[in-house]
Amino acid sequence: MRNRVSDILNIEKPIIQGALNSLTNPEFVAAVSEAGGLGIMGPNAGEARNTRSAVETTERMRKEIRKIKALTDKPFASTIMVNTRMNFTYRIVDMLIEEEVPAILVNEILDETIYNKIKKHNIKIIYRPITPTTEKAKAAEKLGADVFVATGFDEGGSVPERIIGTFSIVPMIADSIDIPVIAAGGIGDVRGVRAAFALGAEAVYIGSAFIPTYENPAAKNVKQYIVDSKAEDILLFRSEPAYYRSLPGKLAHELVEMDKAGATNEELAKHMGAGKKMRLGMVEGDTDNGYVSVGTGISPIKSIRSVKEVVDDLMQDFND
Repeated sequence: MRNRVSDILNIEKPIIQGALNSLTNPEFVAAVSEAGGLGIMGPNAGEARNTRSAVETTERMRKEIRKIKALTDKPFASTIMVNTRMNFTYRIVDMLIEEEVPAILVNEILDETIYNKIKKHNIKIIYRPITPTTEKAKAAEKLGADVFVATGFDEGGSVPERIIGTFSIVPMIADSIDIPVIAAGGIGDVRGVRAAFALGAEAVYIGSAFIPTYENPAAKNVKQYIVDSKAEDILLFRSEPAYYRSLPGKLAHELVEMDKAGATNEELAKHMGAGKKMRLGMVEGDTDNGYVSVGTGISPIKSIRSVKEVVDDLMQDFND
């Protein structure tokens, strides 16, 4: 059974893999696409060290994209996001066009020049703001976005500023625009998928459930930590732009205590260490000095499985 999202993105099943920052690599992305979903290369995939060089970042991404294309002929996507130096973003967009990437996950950006350039080359636009609003949804639709990701407060990573749950935000956005809506945040099993579709979503955007898979580059101890944890174990603390979540660890507890003591969002974000500490915690497996970012949908996750098993389980209503 196909729908508008699967038709637009030319995928077999309406499931989109969350970008997951550095927790993606070509093998993982290709596995999602091969299983019938849309794999997405995260913004820091293949990154061995932090760099502020637009040239180095672009060419690193190009290398990873070519690896994905060598592993699968199925559609996949890559990511662009707001950068204080927009020439940085423009360079990456040009590279994605050159590499004929089928779809682009556009985080936050509502820029007519970028949208026109992407659409001119028949590349699909998946628009995902950190905090979804009806205003952003209408603006993205007007600019030519093909689908809109409605992210609820249940998600992992950078949590929306407004405390509106996934199953409240999805129908609100779905009622405000004509393009298809994808539900993101807190979906861990087929029950969540069915609920999202009942509320107006036409696909699901899944992050945390894909981390404890054999193909994901997360450390083995992190995968088991997620399997052994529930939503009630997760710590919530402020950061930039608003909130963040982590499973317990030394750094996570420090951030909670700083938050309680009245530290500013900027101070918390600095102590958090952004992507570097996420990589330390989730890729290198140091869950004390790094952090383990997950959403509230981890409770149903009972074992480490293959990507295909996760896709087939979540998409059982769409399996042939």
